[in-house]
Amino acid sequence: MSLILSRRDLNFLLYEWLGVEQLAQMPRYADHSRETFDAALDTCEQIATELFATHNKKNDQHEPHFDGERVHVIPEVKTALDAFCAAGLMAAGQDYDLGGMQLPLVVEKACFAWFLAANIGTAAYPFLTIGNANLLLAHGTPAQIDAFVRPEMEGRFFGTMCLSEPQAGSSLSDITTRAEYEGESSLGAQYRLRGNKMWISGGEHELAENIVHLVLARIPGADGKMTPGVRGISLFIVPKYLPGENGAPGEHNDVVLAGLNHKMGYRGTTNCLLNFGEGTKYTPSGRAGAIGYLVGKPGAGLAYMFHMMNEARIGVGLGAAALGYTGYLHALDYARNRPQGRIAGAAGKDAASPQVKLIEHADIRRMLLAQKSYVEGALALNLYCAKLVDDARASQSDDDAHAAHDCTLLLDILTPIAKSWPSQWCLEANNLSIQVHGGYGYTREYNVEQFWRDNRLNPIHEGTHGIQAQDLLGRKVTMQEGAALRLLLGRIRATIARAAGEDAALAEWAQSLHAMIARLEEVTSALCSTDDRALALANASVYLEAFGHVTLAWIWLEQALVAQCAIDKDTSGERPEFYRGKLAAAGWYFRWELPRVAAQFDLLASLDSTTLDMRDAWY
Repeated sequence: MSLILSRRDLNFLLYEWLGVEQLAQMPRYADHSRETFDAALDTCEQIATELFATHNKKNDQHEPHFDGERVHVIPEVKTALDAFCAAGLMAAGQDYDLGGMQLPLVVEKACFAWFLAANIGTAAYPFLTIGNANLLLAHGTPAQIDAFVRPEMEGRFFGTMCLSEPQAGSSLSDITTRAEYEGESSLGAQYRLRGNKMWISGGEHELAENIVHLVLARIPGADGKMTPGVRGISLFIVPKYLPGENGAPGEHNDVVLAGLNHKMGYRGTTNCLLNFGEGTKYTPSGRAGAIGYLVGKPGAGLAYMFHMMNEARIGVGLGAAALGYTGYLHALDYARNRPQGRIAGAAGKDAASPQVKLIEHADIRRMLLAQKSYVEGALALNLYCAKLVDDARASQSDDDAHAAHDCTLLLDILTPIAKSWPSQWCLEANNLSIQVHGGYGYTREYNVEQFWRDNRLNPIHEGTHGIQAQDLLGRKVTMQEGAALRLLLGRIRATIARAAGEDAALAEWAQSLHAMIARLEEVTSALCSTDDRALALANASVYLEAFGHVTLAWIWLEQALVAQCAIDKDTSGERPEFYRGKLAAAGWYFRWELPRVAAQFDLLASLDSTTLDMRDAWY
């Protein structure tokens, strides 16, 4: 059994639940079949196992360092990334004319999950590059795509996203990086940028020929002043090396590494403070600054950047699920092989009796079952979100605009949940995997402590829990007069109706979920009806957690339906252990996890003002 991911579970999710083979009926995916999907998964599992997982611990122990002139990364990182790119995986989901495989997104994400679980530090470089390229494909000009996206898809260039600044943090309305118009070029309007960007993952290295930075900055008006707020933000392509002859990297742009951030986990990825426009390069007029090329229209930069940010948010959720999953598999393997203690009871008092494996102890089973419910549920949710993108594409090709719109709406409302729920609960899975290992889990000789440290970043970056919560409650549930929420609840009720006619356990779970979505509707209405917006949003994080727990109950009921059907159809006489494990995890979730949201809903409905009433001096 792999300790990275479960291929059996991926097959269940892709083929038995999501039915991805049917996507091959779509013109875009007509060249594909389960055979080609399996071949891609096989390739990713092999590269992840042989080249990514093998240096995960070394990457953590020997993190990138800056000697004052260049950043040093252990050589295994480049070896792994070169193999990733040589296999065509950077362009796995792209069009054929970009050198891509045109894999469905749900298959591409299932493939990429192997790398996130095996070595998230090294996997971050292609993760960012793919998102960077997708943004430019959506909003860049043909010349910009040729100059930057094609080399990215070939693995020659890597990409970043540069949003935050030291003085601004997550408050993008407070960024001050300035972009001054210089003239027109073959790559569009050319500007000179001056400013600082903080927390830039992959911002400096020598793993590729060039680094393509996507930078948010402000363009001053005719009076020299800049428009405040997010509406005054534009987006620019700022390469580390300016395009030279035949597209090869040329002169070094005015982008300078100011220093590396030293993180608790996720250490394999360089994380940088970058200075744009320190004055090392000049135009003939003497104007200093890093050369950047405007993407799209001035002032629309944040809207363009959300293309990459939303993709990254779901990707963060997938990464959190993958780290939780590999931690669970490590804990399961340890519990199955480690003899310790005896079962409580009369027989257990006999010190001469042999020790039992850890997995025989009830509390160990409890922790393993909780982990299983978190990680398998989180992986399923993120693959469901990826499948929504494929379904939207299929509907567009069939000219069913209504179905495509529904898929987009569902993805909009699920994005904050797909990012934050795995980041919270798969981190808890990592916490439990350490506990299963006992004292050994707290040592660096075992892998599980690193998984926890690596996963601890995911509740923070690409929008904290609080930011996702305000997005969900403050915007997503009310947009288009609640259309997205109604659509999601309609999907959940359809699943409930299917489960209500099944065996007693599924019917009971369906009834529990039905009661909770009724509470969710009531609480949402109460929060959105109050005139005191600050009061409504004060406890938005609790709302996000409760909403997420209800959503995952739906995901588990969906999986339980498939598992029960497989058991009912089994005529081999053998015990279908995999499916019974799915039902056990679903049972755990409905008996132990879903009930916890009842108290949260009660507090939310009361419009409690405790947090707003608190004063600084009282702490």
